Amino acid sequence: MADPDLLAVAAVDPVAAALAHLRRHPVVTEAFGGPGLISGLVEAPWPRLRVLPGPGGDLRGLRWDTAGEVTIEVISDPAGWPGSAELRRLTVLAAAALVELPDVDPPPAGPVVSHVKPTSPAPAFTELTSGAIRYSLTLQVVMHP
Repeated sequence: MADPDLLAVAAVDPVAAALAHLRRHPVVTEAFGGPGLISGLVEAPWPRLRVLPGPGGDLRGLRWDTAGEVTIEVISDPAGWPGSAELRRLTVLAAAALVELPDVDPPPAGPVVSHVKPTSPAPAFTELTSGAIRYSLTLQVVMHP
C-alpha cells in the first residue's frame, strides 16, 4: 500500500499553485485584462501571461517540502504591442504577486507555499520569430502538502 504522505508530496504542483494565485490576484488580472489571459498557452489575446515549469528545482528527498521552479512569460502580439517597457513591467508585477503567495491562506486541501523568490537575476528579453517579444523570469516555489 502506498504511503499517503508520499502521495501527497508527489501531488504538490508549483505551476498549478502559481496559476491559481495569479488568476485570483486582482492587480494582475486587471493589468492583463482578466484571468483568461493568464494560462500555460501562447495564444491571443495579448499581452499573455504564461506560467510553465521552470528548468530546475529540488525534490528534497520527497520527505515533506519541495523547491520547484516556475517560469513566467509575458508575450506581446506579433506586431510587438505592448512594447518592451510595458512587458517588463507586467513581468515584474506578476513576479511580485507570486512573492506574496506565502502570505495568502492556502486552500483547505493545501498545498502550503512557504517561500517564493526569483532565481533569475532579472527579466530576460527575447524576440520571437513571429515578431512578438517576450520577457521571462524564473522563480523558486517552496511548498508542502
